[in-house]
Amino acid sequence: MSSFPVKASTTERAAPVRVLVSRLADNLERVIRGKREALELVLCSVAAGGHVLLEDVPGTGKTTLAKALALSIGGSFKRVQFTPDLLPTDIVGSSIFNPQEGTFRFREGPLFANVLIADEINRASPRTQSALLEALSEGQVTVDGQSHVLAPPFLCIATQNPVEFHGTYPLPEASLDRFAVQLSLGYLPEGEERTLLMTRSGPPPLEGMKPVCTVAEVTELQRQVQEVKLEESVADYLLRIVQATRGHPSIRLGVSTRGALVYGRMARARALMQGRDYVLPEDLKALGVSVLAHRLVLDTRARYAGADKQALTKDLIGSVPVPR
Repeated sequence: MSSFPVKASTTERAAPVRVLVSRLADNLERVIRGKREALELVLCSVAAGGHVLLEDVPGTGKTTLAKALALSIGGSFKRVQFTPDLLPTDIVGSSIFNPQEGTFRFREGPLFANVLIADEINRASPRTQSALLEALSEGQVTVDGQSHVLAPPFLCIATQNPVEFHGTYPLPEASLDRFAVQLSLGYLPEGEERTLLMTRSGPPPLEGMKPVCTVAEVTELQRQVQEVKLEESVADYLLRIVQATRGHPSIRLGVSTRGALVYGRMARARALMQGRDYVLPEDLKALGVSVLAHRLVLDTRARYAGADKQALTKDLIGSVPVPR
């Protein structure tokens, strides 16, 4: 049974949404400690129907986060370890011939899950990476000319190691643009890590994790995000930020129209999670670096000068006047 009212204004529904998001964040924080801001950003992406790119060193909880999220929403979970010999059919699925009936039957791949973790996505070939694009953008896959729709909600959490590039295939801009946010969990704060060392002696915490909502509630949450209002002056503010990335001398390729649409959807999700049925400029400012930085392509001079995309994005957002 969904916890959302059947008939209510967006403002009236905001309170149950905040309770739902708080329950999810609290549940995730049982296994991913000291990273509340990152967890809320992941949940914002879930609400917006987006996907997450985690760029982090090994052993910081990326796979644990994905498993905990699937358990928390009572959804299915699949993990794919991307390797150079991985084929597109290994993740999408394939058609199997039935000799008795003389027909082909589609066998689903691991993409058909509510939460998919694409581990070390940059280790797979571009051909295999591209097999994800249709699923990330359209929520479906095409095999042998037949389209197969992924059951909602579908969230892909892709990971890549930022310090080990031997034998990897960097994600092209088209792939990066499919991810709503790029973030890093990083190491635990010292106090949290000490507590973890002293208390983690029993069974793995995931063993006792229970769902705190249903996949139907997540789907309803995504629907409600679409109803959040984006006032004209705030939309203009968003576009000015996007246009600033396209006209900067250090940026060869700025934010695309797809990126602008994702930016607006993420802002709507954050507004609803904050208990509002309208987007404020502060929503755009809070999300700007996580949503926009990985979409920028620096020019050669800026890249070799060591320009930082996140710092550049933050400066760009700060240079755009906030509407009154």
